[in-house]
Amino acid sequence: MPTDAISPLLTLVGWELLSSLGPYKDADSLKLNESLRKAGHPPELVAAALTQARLRAKAEAKFGEFARQMLFTPAGLEQATRLSIAALHAQRFTTAGITSVADLGCGLGADSLAMASLDISVTAVEMDEVTAACTTVNLMPFPHATVVCAKAEDVDLSGIEGVWLDPARRTTSSSGTTRLFDPEAFSPPLSFVEALADKGLAIGVKMGPGIPHEAVPDTAEAQWISVNGDVVEAALYFNALARPGIRRAALVTGVQGMYELTSSIAYDPAAQNVEPGPLSGYLYEPDGAVIRAGLVADLARSMGAHLVDEHIAYLCSDEPVDTPFARRYKILEVKPFNVKALKAWVKANRIGVLDIKKRGISTTPEELRRQLLTGSGKGPNKATLVLTRIGDERVAVVVEPHSPVQPHRAL
Repeated sequence: MPTDAISPLLTLVGWELLSSLGPYKDADSLKLNESLRKAGHPPELVAAALTQARLRAKAEAKFGEFARQMLFTPAGLEQATRLSIAALHAQRFTTAGITSVADLGCGLGADSLAMASLDISVTAVEMDEVTAACTTVNLMPFPHATVVCAKAEDVDLSGIEGVWLDPARRTTSSSGTTRLFDPEAFSPPLSFVEALADKGLAIGVKMGPGIPHEAVPDTAEAQWISVNGDVVEAALYFNALARPGIRRAALVTGVQGMYELTSSIAYDPAAQNVEPGPLSGYLYEPDGAVIRAGLVADLARSMGAHLVDEHIAYLCSDEPVDTPFARRYKILEVKPFNVKALKAWVKANRIGVLDIKKRGISTTPEELRRQLLTGSGKGPNKATLVLTRIGDERVAVVVEPHSPVQPHRAL
């Protein structure tokens, strides 16, 4: 986003115009654009105000009511941490007694905002000029927050007790943005983070949830976090921010509350020694954070459940076990995976809405759903299929969702 996309708003007239706009609606944007220009507002100011109104409406999912007083860039909003998760990061620092933090690669300032609201003195560092300008506005209510436009590696950390980092994990070219997966290709790289940790600073860093376990430093606690079933990040904590006795953790958050599953040892594929058992009774689909953290076997042991296949992250138990760490389904029928037979089953049962889940096979649910429902008559019934494999055999499991009553206790 160029500087002139927000500069018209950084005036008294511009800010008042933006503040006067009501809730943004795409359907009304053209008419509003015309009316504002007829009222004598310059085209560049109208465009900037409407862009921010649209971004603010989109940002409410991450920032709630705070979004109404903030400035955003499209890329910054896409990559911004949810404020509820930023609050968890900030809590790490306050729990450790840290009173001054440098937020390196602060983006739009979500983590800085959360820390400043807990009375932590924050130096928010962002090398993109436009993003840094937005962050300056976003942190204006906090006199103990300062924004610096600079590279993370160039900042003097003298007198700073803790550091939070959110490295750039995308590269931008003329064809768009590309996600990076090698932690050493991030900006700044993971080796820079480790070097800071070696100095004894309290360090936290937000990583992508796909970070491989072998890339997690031996000195760090790794915590994967999901929100309503979506894995949003893996955070690494060093020194004072790392909890004693915890190497891996899966934090599951959502409308049901917040639950955590932990392990005191680093991930070892050879230690996932839960014997597979029959595909019967109740099927469990572990939360993505549990899978990413390598805690599926730990969850199975704590539940008294077994794996369906030693290479597949589905669990089964004879009796229902309530747990916030997995979705539970009652198994109604197990069929061989055969498209022709499944199509006949759909038609015979008058199924018009079909939810398809899969793990361990290459079939695309959307394409299979189209195949099965085409010509089926689109009946009034709904069904759920889980596609998976047991050894070399592909199977289709007819299930129904089975809601928990009491949550299984976290380890």
